[in-house]
Amino acid sequence: MVSTEDLKKMVLMTHLKDDMLNRITSITDVLTFDDQEIIFRQGDIADRFYMVKRGKVLLEQRLAEKITVSVGSIKPGFAFGWSTMIEQGYYTTDAVCAEPCEIFSMKGEKIRALCEQDPYMGFLLMRRLLVILKKRYDHRTGQFVKVITHHPDMKELFRT
Repeated sequence: MVSTEDLKKMVLMTHLKDDMLNRITSITDVLTFDDQEIIFRQGDIADRFYMVKRGKVLLEQRLAEKITVSVGSIKPGFAFGWSTMIEQGYYTTDAVCAEPCEIFSMKGEKIRALCEQDPYMGFLLMRRLLVILKKRYDHRTGQFVKVITHHPDMKELFRT
């Protein structure tokens, strides 16, 4: 069973009022996964939203059959699988447990319905989600620029 106190520890939920959190607890499941267990695969229908209570989840992008790149790690208090919050789509990465995990999960259709029933709560969640996504985007953009500017073939272009 998930409590409002559990949800208050999740970065996405810290700003919500108790009555909002109570509604979210009613649709939240607690899932457990073993080390190296796959939560979802790239291309699967994005039907659930996840928040890590305990453990660490790696987001991995498959480039080829035997080549996988880790594009992020999700630690306790943080969320992943946010594609389902926006619309029914597909996951763009694999989500793999780097260690045993305890995960809060909710069906996308249920959290979206709550947001529609309470537009203010929906606004708060989506605004916070955008802040988190912007930070991830900025971080990944910085990583990309660093790789490009330090690549041996590109260094010649940057010399003045």
